[in-house]
Order: sequence, then C-alpha cells, then structure tokens
Amino acid sequence: MSWRPQYRSSKFRHVFGKPANKEGCLDGVPITQSVQDNYFCAVNPKFIAIVTECAGGGAFLVIPVQQTGKIDPQHPRICGHKKNVLDIKWNPFDDYIIASASEDATVKIWEIPNNGVTKSITNAKMELVGHSRRVGLIEWHPTANNIIFSAGYDYKILIWNLDSQESLYKSPVKSIDIHYDVILSMSFNMDGSLLATACKDKKIRVLDPRSGKVLQETDCKTHRTSKVLFLGNTRRLLSTGTSRWNIRQTALWDQDDLSQPLHQEDLDGASGIIFPFYDHDTHMLYVAPKGEGIIRYYEVSTEKPFLHFLAEHRSSLPQKGMGVMPKRGLDVSICEVFRFYRLVTNKNLVEPLSMIVPRRSEAYQDDIYPMTASSDSALTAYEWLSGLNKDPLLTSLKPGSEISQPPPQSTDKDILCSINPQKHPDHVERVTGGQIPVYGELKEHREQSRGDEKALERRHSMFSYRDHRRTEPRAVDRRYSLLANGCDLSQCAPPKTENELLQMFYKQQEEIRKLRDMVAQREIRIKQLELEVKNLHNSPSY
Repeated sequence: MSWRPQYRSSKFRHVFGKPANKEGCLDGVPITQSVQDNYFCAVNPKFIAIVTECAGGGAFLVIPVQQTGKIDPQHPRICGHKKNVLDIKWNPFDDYIIASASEDATVKIWEIPNNGVTKSITNAKMELVGHSRRVGLIEWHPTANNIIFSAGYDYKILIWNLDSQESLYKSPVKSIDIHYDVILSMSFNMDGSLLATACKDKKIRVLDPRSGKVLQETDCKTHRTSKVLFLGNTRRLLSTGTSRWNIRQTALWDQDDLSQPLHQEDLDGASGIIFPFYDHDTHMLYVAPKGEGIIRYYEVSTEKPFLHFLAEHRSSLPQKGMGVMPKRGLDVSICEVFRFYRLVTNKNLVEPLSMIVPRRSEAYQDDIYPMTASSDSALTAYEWLSGLNKDPLLTSLKPGSEISQPPPQSTDKDILCSINPQKHPDHVERVTGGQIPVYGELKEHREQSRGDEKALERRHSMFSYRDHRRTEPRAVDRRYSLLANGCDLSQCAPPKTENELLQMFYKQQEEIRKLRDMVAQREIRIKQLELEVKNLHNSPSY
C-alpha cells in the first residue's frame, strides 16, 4: 500500500495580513512609554483609544475610527488620573463608555460625547475607589451589563456594579482575595460564569467570579504563565509564558483539569511576552510577541494536536501594544475576519492590520461569518449577581440583519408615539385608572394576543422603541444605512487634507465600480429570464 500524505483541509489556510498604507494609519501619536505588559489600546466600531505619554498625570486619546493621518499634538485628551494610566477597556454594550485603570489606585468610567472628544475631559462620570495599590487590569463582564472587574497590585480582584449611577463608589459588591502575588491576566469564558487568572506565582486559577471560590489550579513546574485566555466554548484555556529554560511557549489546558497541559509548543528564545487573541467565530488563534513585528496564527480543533499552524505575518515595525476591533466593526465586503491596531512606538504610529480570507466573489460569505456577539447585554447586573448565566446575544454581520432576540417590552407611551392619531380619530378611549389614550385597534389586538407570548412579541416588534438611558438623546445608530467600503458616511468627518480627499475619492470610485457590476449582473439575469419565458411560450406543451 503506497504512502499518502495527510493534508488538513481548512478554509482559513490562506488567510493573510494586509496592513494599511501610510494614509490609513494614525501618525504622530505619543504612545506611552510604560513598561506594563498591557495592550494600551482599545477599539470599538466608533472610536479607538490609546494610552499616551503625559507629564503630571495619566491620559489617553479617543479618536474616531474613520480618522486617519497626522494627529494634532494639541489633540484633546482624557486626563483625569493623577498618575499613569495602565489599562483601558470599552464597555462592550455601549460604544460611548470607556473604563481606565491607573497607578493612582482608582478606576474611572468616562462617557464620550456623540461627536467625539472636542475638548479635554478631566471629570469622570464615575470613580471606583477600593484598591490600596495601583490597578493594573480591568475587564468588563461579557454578558451582564454594568459589571466590571478590577485587579490591583494589592493582590485583590474587586467586582463593581455600576447600575446605581453614583459618581463615587467606595464599596465593591465582592472582593476576591485568593491570590498571593500580582495578577498578570484575566479572562472570562463565553457566558461569564468562569474567570481565569494568571498570577506572578506561576499559577493559573479558574474561579467562580461570584463566590471567589477556586475551582481549578495549576501545579506545573515547567511553564511560567504571563497571559491566559479562554478559547470560546471549547472548554479549553490557552496560556503564553516561558519554560524553565526561558524558552517562550504556549500551553493548552482543559478547564476541568489543570494538573497537566494538553499540549505545549516552544516558540523561540526571545524575551518579550506574547499577547494571545482568539476568534471564537472562526476558531483562529493569534499570538503576537511584544517588541516584535510578527503575528503567528493557528486554527484550533478539538482533536490532537489541537493547534494547527496556518501562517505568520511579518513586519519591520515592532509592536508595543495592540487593540482588536470587535466583529461588528469589520468590513465584510473584503472578507475581513480580524483587525488589529498595532502601536509602533519608535514611529509614533498606529497601524491597522486586516486579516483577510481571499475570496473571488464580492458577495457576503456566510461560511466565514457565523452569528456573532451583539452589542446588547443578555443580563442585567442584578440578574447576574443573583446567579443567572446566559450566553451572549447573537447577531449576523450580513447587511440588514437584526439581533436574534425578542425585543424588550414597550410602554404604552412608546406604543402610542408610533401610531398616527389622524388615521384612527374615532378609536380613542381611556385606560382604566390612567389618562393614556389607547386606540380601539390596539386594544383589540391586545385582547387577541392575551395569553399568547409569541403574539405578544410580534406586537412589540410592530412598534419602534428606544431606551433613553441618558438625558442627552443620541441619534439612532443605523449601522447599515449609509455604508461604503465599511465606512459610515453619515459619521465621516469632511476631508481636511489633500490625502484624505484623494482617499475618499478612491473609495467612492470603488463603490461606483461595485454598483456598476451589480447592475450589469442584474441585466444579464433579466435577459436570461426573458429567454426562459420566451422558450416556455414557444414550447408545444404551453
């Protein structure tokens, strides 16, 4: 029997990294010189936040994602901390809320105006005071709204509930005090029911975040962990660190048994730590060493050897930190499956790097864009604190799609605002015990749907609603209404330089070309249908 080589089929084996050109980068950004092993960058579909070097306190920039080119040295900043900012994270359920942790032992919550930061902001919306030493890490809960975790150099993890909307918090809802050294990394599983931590005492711990009880703990002498990451819903953990001979390596663990790693892979003998990133939609793992220009990517499977190397992206510019765009902010028209924002300190540059699956067709690719986490929370803070767990609410990235969830219940006032009284002038009556006008058509529909939950959901979906959480109303975010090449034209700032004008011109030309191709394809299809109809008329059986 002849030997046959074993090839593993994968639709991501040809993924490549496409860095932005000079005009598509942010230039002149004074990136922080801190030696903390954090990412120093946070991104959402509207803004990019970067920790900057600042004298006399800590500060960071908040810049619209569409903005590119040279940054004004006098650009307004968020500068309310008394010492250096060590970590920043956007609220996953509100693109205008960002949290920052600092060496001044506080965590602050900031609200960004609708039109961006036009002047420096020094007063935070909320201040969380509970740590006795500097705060190195913060992490928002992945499914519960307004729950944030902070880890400090006092070896404690504090849990904060921000639902009460106070300006100063001094008492967290929970304090987890089970670590014996500095906490280096935190990661949640998909539904937020488990929290994994990497500690300077060389141990990985899996905790129950509500009770603080340690469920699993490593006791491996051959792997010193610096970063830990849950791999989606695979019930696996990935850690990056070094061996006892200071060889950089990755290790894969079973979350239910941390006695020994399932798989270990030595990488190289360099000294910088490795940042891991996981995309649970495509099951791709990216590892990016700090201080280098390399990004390696793998595909994760449930069978040995678990990690399958795909390729690597190399650049001559080393990265100090990195930010990652959420899936809902990617450009699906070019088959972009991941996007990094690399902080290049020696050039004061922020470089976007798109990971692209090469496809010939320009149509939406369902196989590489499964349902992904949406921008709506699955739980309230009090529901999660009471013991409930839910998976994230999912949405499709296909243009025009909606979140796969039942809509929240509307009030009578919201329902009536969506009905035109001029169309039903004779169907107005009063609700018992209130003064809210209800139309007879609406009352009849309520009586028919009483006791039927599905009909009730359909009724709510007939009316427009919006939860006004702030005193200042915001414009409705119609994400797919005015998109061109992944850019929201309704939010793009007018071009200020000749390069920006040329860039916008080329984007419009590309959009016009795509529209012409679509029109040509429709005309061809129309001719085909006309010929089929003609053949049917001429057939004897017609």
